[in-house]
Amino acid sequence: MATRTPDTESLLTPAEVATMFRVDPKTVTRWAKAGKLTSIRTLGGHRRYREAEVRALLSAVPQPRTEADSL
Repeated sequence: MATRTPDTESLLTPAEVATMFRVDPKTVTRWAKAGKLTSIRTLGGHRRYREAEVRALLSAVPQPRTEADSL
């Protein structure tokens, strides 16, 4: 198994991205096919997503308001 070096970019699986956005992993795959998210293919054909890009996209999503926000 290859070891990661500090300069290696962190990659996420579709399930990990889906958990962050609270959506189904199939939705993440649809976003990649639509060009909303860049995917990298592994040698086995699986999709992986750059963590930095995913976090940037997540920060652009408006967060739902809570009761504490309206007080």
